[in-house]
Amino acid sequence: MMKTHTYIQKRYAIMVVLLTGLAFTSCTTATDNWEPLFDGETLNGWKRVGGEAPYAIEDGAIVGTMTSGTPNSFLVTEKEYGDFILELEVKLEGEATNSGIQTRSHLDEAANDGRGRVYGRQVEIDPGTRAWTGGIYDEARRGWLYPLDLNEEAKAAYKKEEYNHIRIEAIGNETKTWINGIPTAYVVDTLDATGFIGLQVHSIGDEALAGKKVYFKNIRIQTENLKQQDFPLGIYVVNLTPNSLTAYEQQSGYQLLFDGHSNAGWVGAYKDAFPAKGWEIKDGIISVLPADGGESTNGGDIVTTEQYGAFDFSFEFKLTEGGNSGVKYFVTLDEHNTGSAIGLEYQVLDDERHPDAKMGKDGNRTLASLYDLIVAQKTNRSLRKIGEWNKGRIVVQPDNIVTHYLNGEKVLQYERGSDAYKKLVSDSKYKNWDNFGQAAQGHLLLQDHGDRVSFRNLKIKSL
Repeated sequence: MMKTHTYIQKRYAIMVVLLTGLAFTSCTTATDNWEPLFDGETLNGWKRVGGEAPYAIEDGAIVGTMTSGTPNSFLVTEKEYGDFILELEVKLEGEATNSGIQTRSHLDEAANDGRGRVYGRQVEIDPGTRAWTGGIYDEARRGWLYPLDLNEEAKAAYKKEEYNHIRIEAIGNETKTWINGIPTAYVVDTLDATGFIGLQVHSIGDEALAGKKVYFKNIRIQTENLKQQDFPLGIYVVNLTPNSLTAYEQQSGYQLLFDGHSNAGWVGAYKDAFPAKGWEIKDGIISVLPADGGESTNGGDIVTTEQYGAFDFSFEFKLTEGGNSGVKYFVTLDEHNTGSAIGLEYQVLDDERHPDAKMGKDGNRTLASLYDLIVAQKTNRSLRKIGEWNKGRIVVQPDNIVTHYLNGEKVLQYERGSDAYKKLVSDSKYKNWDNFGQAAQGHLLLQDHGDRVSFRNLKIKSL
């Protein structure tokens, strides 16, 4: 059901060639405000924490060796940093190994039986088939913030078994990364204005990896007169500041669909106004209020006043125990049906506690699935506990390729209107609706299923 978006790849390939040349010109131009973080001969200014993996110096590089029986080990700066630009080169042995670079991070000194546990944002080094090098992970705290499924073209930037040039800009509440000159990840966060920088030797569960090494060299930093490198428009941003858009997101074409304090842009499905009951807007959150767990029996669904065709729509949602809701798209309201309005649905559900998860076929009614049609291929790392915020995303390309994401990971993809799609519809609860889900455009919908479910950070870009 997948096909290659050749026009996107060609455009991106041209952009990458141009950017790579610009990036490396920038990196090789001498400036007065670069400071070395490693003198090439000693580990002065650094200390090991968290684990027992050894760090040594070989041929002007810091070399960490993977070691059995120890948790993640880090060589961290004794000094803390706020705003900075960091550049270094990293080489990792093997394809089943892993490493990372900590930024503005901290140490829980009591953890790991007194050995300490590092936590904070990490720039990933990942030579495996997943290829998430340059993505951003929150070590020992929130998990993945920017899996590289959000910027798939950048997965090819990393060179296995070679030194890779890495650039990290941490300025204000923004972190951006580049791998070998290729723009990779962009996170806007609300935590950690300062902290140390660290070099990771990952723990290992496979004895065959013992002795594998990770090399770090040419480590330098700027902390004054920072000049940001251009980041091309159109790369997805994970913005963790509630109900806000950066200037970059606005320039890329994104708009907020919820301003955090009003129902502007939304009305009840099959209604002329926003529901008088059943929904609550408070503290920057829009919530379905609990009723009897029935479908559209209280305030009813709400829909956008605008309609959309090809689009990139992101949203955050928080479930209560046993909660059920959904985000629907291509809702035309032409059916004039009772209950929830008809449309393609990104399922929002407590899979463990709600019976709907066991209905349908092969799990196609579980969280992030295309409801009653295609099951979401979720991993444990993409799941958040009930009561925590989750990030959903639906992308509909102009060629009708549709992708669902959950917490940054791609969990399903299909082609709207294809023969395979029509076959799925013919075997589903939607089989009696003509041309189900194939309208040229439609409303977006937040579902009232009688359970308390909350939403925020609703943003959309027309494609």
